[in-house]
Amino acid sequence: MSRLRVYHNLEEIGPEARPSAVTIGNFDGVHQAHRRIFERVSEIAREHGWKASVLTFDPHPARVVAPGRAPRLLSTLEQRIGWMRESGIEQVFVLPFDKPFSHRSPRDFVEHVLVERLGARAVLVGDNFRFGHRHAGDVRLLERLGRELGFFTEIIPGVMFRGRFVSSSEVRLLLEIGDVSRACRLLGRPYSLEGTVAAGAGRGSRQTVPTLNLQTAAEIIPATGVYITRTVDLDLARRSESVTNVGYRPTFNGKTLTVESHLLEPPGDSPPARIRIEFLRRVREERKFESAEALKAQILADIGRARAYFRRLGSARERTRSRELAERG
Repeated sequence: MSRLRVYHNLEEIGPEARPSAVTIGNFDGVHQAHRRIFERVSEIAREHGWKASVLTFDPHPARVVAPGRAPRLLSTLEQRIGWMRESGIEQVFVLPFDKPFSHRSPRDFVEHVLVERLGARAVLVGDNFRFGHRHAGDVRLLERLGRELGFFTEIIPGVMFRGRFVSSSEVRLLLEIGDVSRACRLLGRPYSLEGTVAAGAGRGSRQTVPTLNLQTAAEIIPATGVYITRTVDLDLARRSESVTNVGYRPTFNGKTLTVESHLLEPPGDSPPARIRIEFLRRVREERKFESAEALKAQILADIGRARAYFRRLGSARERTRSRELAERG
């Protein structure tokens, strides 16, 4: 994993940041297509002795220029930076995005930001990249300015999955319908929610099964339903197999959306205070039961399905490991 330096405005950027190979974008969620770009940036930077760099913005530009159409975000800035580091990025330029910045012309952005401040020698973007005031610049203009100003442009093709391009908007759509399995494949990791454990009403311990009630600031919650998950104690880095309900607890006439995770193995005397829930597969939709006893019976069936899922997962990993050992031998 690379060391990484984060710059928060143009004035912080000194000669140590130059020359650079850089990609530009919001990279919400850092999915498989984003990772391909980062890995290519890192490869080019290593070949030439440049700095592998990402230029991104905070807040998301749509929240400034079109707040009514701004997307809910899959990830925080801190999460995105962490995933960039994992892909070999050495420096991230997080530029404050405001109205004056949004009015920069394409040439002004390229000449004064990319070339003068970042020392760009290579700029890598997707084929739908747009930049400058009112998105006036496209990849053809970027290539032309690169030839004039001394950098080369590389267009990275999109990544396809089952006939559809991998994108942040596609991941959002999948989460909205509860298809966390496919979202996981597009992201290259499970979609997760982080936060603190809040005190619940106590019904789980008394009437059904005990749960950890997540309090999160995440902007996107998967569709209501029951999911096979992993729950991570963020303080102890302890991972537990779990079943998680996202919903309104209709059996108890609930009115507030809750995210409740039941650990398949008890957490011990010290339940976690901060957790991350990783969504692996949707089991069923949430529905109202005629009684707490009927709900408990269904939860126990859900737990059985989760245990079977994790057994299959373990068997598949063991087969893969055995095959790899045999190939080495």
